[in-house]
Amino acid sequence: MHTELSTIEILPTATHQYSIIWLHGLGADGHDFENIAEQLHLKAAANIHFIFPNAPIQAVTINGGTKMRAWYDILEMSLERRVDITGIYQSESAIKQLIELEINKGIRPENILLAGFSQGGVIALHTGLRYPHKLAGIIGLSTYLPTLKQSSSEHRPENASIPIFMAHGILDSIVEIETGKAVATELMNLGYPVQWHDYLMEHSVCVEEIAHLSTFINELFK
Repeated sequence: MHTELSTIEILPTATHQYSIIWLHGLGADGHDFENIAEQLHLKAAANIHFIFPNAPIQAVTINGGTKMRAWYDILEMSLERRVDITGIYQSESAIKQLIELEINKGIRPENILLAGFSQGGVIALHTGLRYPHKLAGIIGLSTYLPTLKQSSSEHRPENASIPIFMAHGILDSIVEIETGKAVATELMNLGYPVQWHDYLMEHSVCVEEIAHLSTFINELFK
């Protein structure tokens, strides 16, 4: 998993000022959130480079060892969701490479936003809290954080006040809302400015949520 990730990209149509790296969920791919770029109606849309990486293909234990795109292996479907922690750190390093590519194009780290859904949200949160330069923000949708314990000791002071948007479906049967809410609460206890939203939906994204995301990103990319 130390290979470079393949990506789906939407290039800026004006001067490149901002970058959004958006990570899909288990078994999906970079195309999964491609449409969100226009649905967000962002004021700075023309200046944003959207990057939708494809997770590596690997065997997933809870799915009977079937190979699919995954940011890490999920070992059991318990509430604690025992996962492949090593895989999370490997994905972090792959996402850091994508961040570095944007920085090398002259984009300041504080103009780079990490977003992710479900498994992708885990990697967005895990990576953003540890990144050694101040980032724009983190979006974690319908997600949780198996490395929360490690995060409280490994988080970087540069991102100690990073804006975090977390949202969850009340009817989510894949990642229970209590699991996501516990992460948001813990991050707030650690001093992070977390915006928490919940919606009457399952393990998905809804129109109201996209409107709230639009407001959040417009605030960051003024």
